[in-house]
Amino acid sequence: MTERSAAGHGDFELTVRELRAVARYAAESAQEVLPVFEHTHPDDPRPRAAVDAAWEFANGARRTRLQRVTALDAHRAARDAASEAERLAARAAGDAAAAAYLHPIARATQVGHILRAAASAARVAELRAGGDPAVGLERIERARRRATPTLADVLSRYPPAPSGKGRVAQLMSALDAALRATR
Repeated sequence: MTERSAAGHGDFELTVRELRAVARYAAESAQEVLPVFEHTHPDDPRPRAAVDAAWEFANGARRTRLQRVTALDAHRAARDAASEAERLAARAAGDAAAAAYLHPIARATQVGHILRAAASAARVAELRAGGDPAVGLERIERARRRATPTLADVLSRYPPAPSGKGRVAQLMSALDAALRATR
């Protein structure tokens, strides 16, 4: 995997540096909410393994099968979780590991690989605040501020996030619009 052609058989190219920026952003979001899952599932290492795999890649390790396997395992852990907050925390961990394999295909569904972990973390914060939407929007603003220019540049290659009825989709759309407005 060369620096220039990490993911180049699509509508555009993504470099390893760009993929690392996306993985780092997703890992930061997942790391924030991982304790929500671990508090009620202390013996389930799957989401933690996914976050660790995301950090390994973000910090310079090669992109390997580890990110794919741990991403799938974390998503399976999400299905086993009892509450929405726990499910979203585990899903954010899986999304962080999967970010290493973002596809260079100009489809709105790919935006989820960039922003869904941050949107899930915002929803977890809302749920922990009794469902207060202002808390979620404040977390979206924090996520916007911590986005790097590289992340915003990668995002700009994709169509806007798909709108959806669910709260995570709404938060992801709000973050997407905020990041595009600051470019």
